[in-house]
Amino acid sequence: MPHTSKFWFLKNLTVCVVLLGCPWMNSSVSGEEDPHQAAKVRGQALFAQKCASCHGAAGQGGTDSYKTPLIGDASIVELTRIIDATMPEGEPEQLDKAQSEDVARYIYDAFYSPDAQIRNSPSRIELSRLTVRQYQQAVTDLLGSFRGGYENTNEFGLKATYFDGRRFRKEDKKLERIDPVVQFDFGEGKPLPDVEMASDEFSIHWTGSLIAPETGEYEIIIKTANGVEFWLNDESKILIDGRVRSGNDVEWRERINLLGGRRYRLRLQMFKSKNAKEKTAAIALWWRPPHKTEELIPTRYLLPAWTPEVFIVNTPFPPDDRSAGYERGNSISKEWEQSTTDAAIETAAYVAKKLKDLAGYGRDANPEEKKRKVREFCIRFVERAHRRPLSDDEKTHMVDRWLDATEDLETAVQRIVLLTLKSPRFLYREIVGSPNDPWNVASRLSFTLCDTIPDQQLRDAAAKNELQKPDQLQRQAERLVRTDAGKAKLKTFLLNWVRVEHLHDIAKDSQQYPEFTPAIVSDLRTSLELFVDEVLQSNEASLKQLLLEDHIWMNGRLAKFYGADLPENADFQKVRIDNGQRAGVLTHPFLMAGFAYTSTTSPIHRGVFVTRSVLGRSLKMPPIAVSPEPADLHPNLSTRERVDLQTKAEMCRTCHNLINPLGFPLESFDAVGRFRAEEKGKPVDATGQYLTRTGVEEKFAGSRALAEFLATSAETRAAFTQQLFQNLVKQAWPAYSKDLLTQLDQKFAASNLNIRELAVAIAVATARVPETAETAAK
Repeated sequence: MPHTSKFWFLKNLTVCVVLLGCPWMNSSVSGEEDPHQAAKVRGQALFAQKCASCHGAAGQGGTDSYKTPLIGDASIVELTRIIDATMPEGEPEQLDKAQSEDVARYIYDAFYSPDAQIRNSPSRIELSRLTVRQYQQAVTDLLGSFRGGYENTNEFGLKATYFDGRRFRKEDKKLERIDPVVQFDFGEGKPLPDVEMASDEFSIHWTGSLIAPETGEYEIIIKTANGVEFWLNDESKILIDGRVRSGNDVEWRERINLLGGRRYRLRLQMFKSKNAKEKTAAIALWWRPPHKTEELIPTRYLLPAWTPEVFIVNTPFPPDDRSAGYERGNSISKEWEQSTTDAAIETAAYVAKKLKDLAGYGRDANPEEKKRKVREFCIRFVERAHRRPLSDDEKTHMVDRWLDATEDLETAVQRIVLLTLKSPRFLYREIVGSPNDPWNVASRLSFTLCDTIPDQQLRDAAAKNELQKPDQLQRQAERLVRTDAGKAKLKTFLLNWVRVEHLHDIAKDSQQYPEFTPAIVSDLRTSLELFVDEVLQSNEASLKQLLLEDHIWMNGRLAKFYGADLPENADFQKVRIDNGQRAGVLTHPFLMAGFAYTSTTSPIHRGVFVTRSVLGRSLKMPPIAVSPEPADLHPNLSTRERVDLQTKAEMCRTCHNLINPLGFPLESFDAVGRFRAEEKGKPVDATGQYLTRTGVEEKFAGSRALAEFLATSAETRAAFTQQLFQNLVKQAWPAYSKDLLTQLDQKFAASNLNIRELAVAIAVATARVPETAETAAK
């Protein structure tokens, strides 16, 4: 059967793997005993006669006509339709519908289906290095483990102390309170009108912590014409020094890299002098977070509590491989090797600088005491980095010989840190000891749920051999998933799940949408992040909430643009709009605007999102690049009609029969995510359908109906389970057990789609590798 572009549907539902033979091909089971088996035998003969010359005897491809293996996730019903309509090329009448179904059944069970792929190409647990995120988090927590935890609080804002005079003297203190934000204009008056202040000068001291919602570069902006000093994280290094102002500067700006989901110590001092040329006093603390516009730092990111200093690796790393749909440490390059060296040098220099603080010796410690403390620190440092205790010989080899080689303790410590962080025991996952010893189990739990090294509670449990029983693993996993690191990892996954990382620089036609400004885009991203936080922090933490909730987080600016009733300066809060037409992330304005063109919607982009992310179907790039049909060439056509016209070719329809009907139900939302009932004077047709993998055609009218189908679909549940597994474990699930995904899916369903409980189940299931995998690992 010659290759045809019409058969491209199968190609687009595949990924390249090496195919092996199928164990049932020569089965002698009679058709009378098993009708399906008889169909497969007939299909095998038809495939050998009409298909194998192009697709290979086992569907492995590699011929000039068809290079891609025949593997994918389409159902037998879908395969039958494609084969019946297009095969053989130019002569589809050679196969009737019954013969097409025979061929479909044969290839589906022999090599095409996901089960066949697992059978023909067994997976194994691969040797893996730390990903970039894991490296950064691990080094930060490694040094953080010597500094203790932060101060807990249920309040938000910064602790403010007001002084009568500019010296911050205890006797001049007039008031202590919590300021929700730093934004004040005192004019020519005093900061505390109701408090008697004798001096014409005053000063204010704000302290607390700043929460970074995501990893990246932050720009800190202080707006004031008065004297100001600002420290963030490292109190030995001032970030903004505005004690002396030059010219007419009224803004101070500095940039700093922060890791998301963490707290950073903050100190801000402002003072007004009677001799200053400025007779007024005002100050505002702003920032520009990653992917956002400048804004006043909101109350929700400020805490009136102390936080220890956090070390952050600033060395740039090459990005991790994401070809499988998730970050994984499966490749090594010269660039990565150099980055690990540079990062180890950076960390070693920091440790030497902060050695007194980290090792815990006093300023007046004698040489013997100092060396003893440094040795204890180095041993603990190596043990925590390598995720297991050191033997006496290892202590001698990794610590003592370097301390004995020089009288300069800082030099010795830098050598120890450098060698420790360049060791495979740090850079690679679980490569020492028995695969299921308690230290490797602790490491798997921690990296799976938190992307970092085990904390003290996990280390204690490993030391007591309390990570062997399922209930012990369950307790630790339930604890870890609720830590700051656990929450941050799940949030990062969910934002990646909705493809936020692809939605940069969203811009619209300024004439058609003049009020759709960068500030609106920034607010929309914040709105989406707050919604994800809301779901993860709720007791249910359910996938159903993500898909079905009918409210949106809005502030005054968004409310005005989207037609909600809020005051202009309102902070973010939950708002219900559009008469219940909204459906969770599926119709969130940030995604609707992101999956659209500058002036029109894009049912294709929206349909690809639903197909790939939500239903987990595999798609590949189209065989040729096709530019969208310009709207002005078809002024009387709706977007749906124009997309149908653009994708009507048979080589397009094979995939767009799947994509388009999943994007059309979202047509009730325009290019900026506002609800609409009409387009170009015509009622919007928001109907769609989907042929499930079991061959059932589901139909839905509008976004709510689509969301309700997705929220109850077994395909959605299984796809989410698989994607979360890959993002947490960073391995192929069949390497653990061919039944593992089914077992996890059943637990997910039983929990009413609780995302946290699914993460815990994944961590517990993979904390101990199967016996076969353990043997392979050895």
